[in-house]
Amino acid sequence: MDAVDLGVNLFVALFALVDPIGNIPIFAAATAGATLRQRLSVSALICIFIVVFLAFFFFTGLGLLQFFGISLAAFRIAGGILLLLLGLDMTREDFLKMFADPDAVKDAQNDRGYARRRFQRLVVPFAMPLLIGPGAISTIIIQAGEAEKVGPAGQAAGVAAIVAAGFATFVVFTLTGPISRLLGEIGMAIIVRVLGLILCALAIQFILAGLSEAIPGMFSSIATTPYPDSGH
Repeated sequence: MDAVDLGVNLFVALFALVDPIGNIPIFAAATAGATLRQRLSVSALICIFIVVFLAFFFFTGLGLLQFFGISLAAFRIAGGILLLLLGLDMTREDFLKMFADPDAVKDAQNDRGYARRRFQRLVVPFAMPLLIGPGAISTIIIQAGEAEKVGPAGQAAGVAAIVAAGFATFVVFTLTGPISRLLGEIGMAIIVRVLGLILCALAIQFILAGLSEAIPGMFSSIATTPYPDSGH
């Protein structure tokens, strides 16, 4: 895997895990009555938090594993299981259940400090663990191990993928109104379930790779290597 493949794979995984499209209904409820500028400010604060938090684990995650004596193969398997459970959860009918703050509309009328107050209210449980959950953290640490094998280019690609995922989330949240009207409830449910399916496939890939690393020769390289060379 080269730096470009690593960056693309990490971006796709993070976008599926953060799932800004599927979380639009919750973000819309949390910023009900807000102006476009207010929604931009709240979205920016949340996305900056996502980038900083994920970047922290990208550079320190492997060190934490070494400190606790956990092998990367074991963490890869455990992370894959968590990703699989989250992916299955995303396919459930009630995954898009909205939560609404009854004071959100009144709070939006007071423009002074609105973004800061909304951000403080949304750090938990919206930013964590709904947007950044165990799956995203596991993925970051696992991909940090791959980036270490690639070298500085891999680490740069990893950071670029994190920033790109944060920026994509910012763009989606700022377009909450138009996207909600365009997709509707049925469209939102379909997108979330497709992303859940992709996430399940990524989870199986992590589990197979972890088992292959822990027990060499257990699986064919075709099963553990994404996009195997077909010889064409």
